[in-house]
Amino acid sequence: MIDLRPVGYVNGLLLSVLGLTMLGPMLADIAAGNGHWPVFLESAVLTLLTGVLMALSCQNGVKPRLTLRQTFLITSSVWITLPSFGALPFILGVTDSSITDAVFEAMSGITTTGGTVLVGLDDLPRGLLLWRGILQWLGGIGIIVVAMVFLPELKVGGMQVFRSEAFETMGKILPRAAEIASGISVIYVGMTLACMLAYITTGMDPFDAAVHAMTTIATGGFANSDASFAAYGAGVQYVGAAFMFLAALPFVRYVQLAAGQARPLLRDAQVRDFFLVILVCVLLISLSLADYSQGFTEQAFREALFNVISIMSGTGYASADYMTWGPFPVAMFFFIGLIGGCAGSTACSVKIFRYQILFASISAQIRKIHQPHGIFTPRYDGRPVPPDALSSVMSFFVVFIVSIGITSVLLSLTGLDFITSVSGAATSIANVGPGLGPIIGPAGNFEPLPDAAKWILTIAMFIGRLELLVVLVVVTREFWRS
Repeated sequence: MIDLRPVGYVNGLLLSVLGLTMLGPMLADIAAGNGHWPVFLESAVLTLLTGVLMALSCQNGVKPRLTLRQTFLITSSVWITLPSFGALPFILGVTDSSITDAVFEAMSGITTTGGTVLVGLDDLPRGLLLWRGILQWLGGIGIIVVAMVFLPELKVGGMQVFRSEAFETMGKILPRAAEIASGISVIYVGMTLACMLAYITTGMDPFDAAVHAMTTIATGGFANSDASFAAYGAGVQYVGAAFMFLAALPFVRYVQLAAGQARPLLRDAQVRDFFLVILVCVLLISLSLADYSQGFTEQAFREALFNVISIMSGTGYASADYMTWGPFPVAMFFFIGLIGGCAGSTACSVKIFRYQILFASISAQIRKIHQPHGIFTPRYDGRPVPPDALSSVMSFFVVFIVSIGITSVLLSLTGLDFITSVSGAATSIANVGPGLGPIIGPAGNFEPLPDAAKWILTIAMFIGRLELLVVLVVVTREFWRS
């Protein structure tokens, strides 16, 4: 039988942290004098009390070493527990959200997806706007720890190729998680502050700058305005593009850079190819816009740059309604959303390294056909790819595509049209944010969708954020029988 005490202990600790962070929005509402602060006080007390009691009741079962099944359960249960309690301010607050809408918004925040069901963002209390930013900010650093500690240990989706990148602590999962979190948090906080100052310098209001800095570094995409980044000028958009790009790079490289080691960042194959793909996509869409609007302008380049980086990193901000740019850019945005950023970053979707391994495998197979007696081994970043990692990557691609197909069919059964169903499935599983079409496209949101569709998308966001296979393993009968 599985000892669930370590699982409960970790969930309790994180719930306690979540409860404490609710005091920040409470203070923001007190300072604004809008009378909304009791919502966060009530939510904080309930969350903190639950977390403390859970941690205290389970602390006698905590050990440095976790079993494989405990690791799977911790990785998946945290992303259910936190959104469940993170939804409280939306239910109790002025949005008067239903449980469906509140859980959708909280899950979208924690998973840094960025799709929203809230309208009238410009008129919401500052506490709720700050809370949305905090949810994404916590989810951003959380996924870095998951990617660097748990997924390599679980050998999910080929992440085991990065085991040597982690801060090794003799295989002890919880101490290693704490070590990585403490090492990366300094970089994470520093980048957030730098982004906030850059936003202020380019004309953004300090409060908006603080919230947008959190959602930018988390590559989350929650904005304080229904118009997203179309509400801001050129300087703000360039700053946003720069920091979204930086947040999509491996954070372990920043730790190495802070230690005086610049070469790993400069020679990282992920970083190089991520930059090249963005460069090519920006040039193609800029040229398409120039042809579409009869001329190349700075605005066309800026909007192409901002929206390409936003979608490819999985942030999901929008500076324009790219649905009006013609069929080619729309198709491009759909596919680059399925690429993603670098492993070990806050970015989501498939990730660059999996495509690199996929193409390396295809290249090896082609060479094998030409020279049947030769031995050709796929290589990643100069190193041979272990067979188990290669198998994991191929399994991930299959499950990713099948998941989008199944989710699309389920969404269509709720009455949604083809474009909304397919793009909604893709954007939720890839944790990108906006979909395509007039309903959930860059100029719309998810509020008009039926409740059944919102629950399907909520589950898809959860599964997608945990690299699909983690959740699928936990729900199998063999997992609980072994």
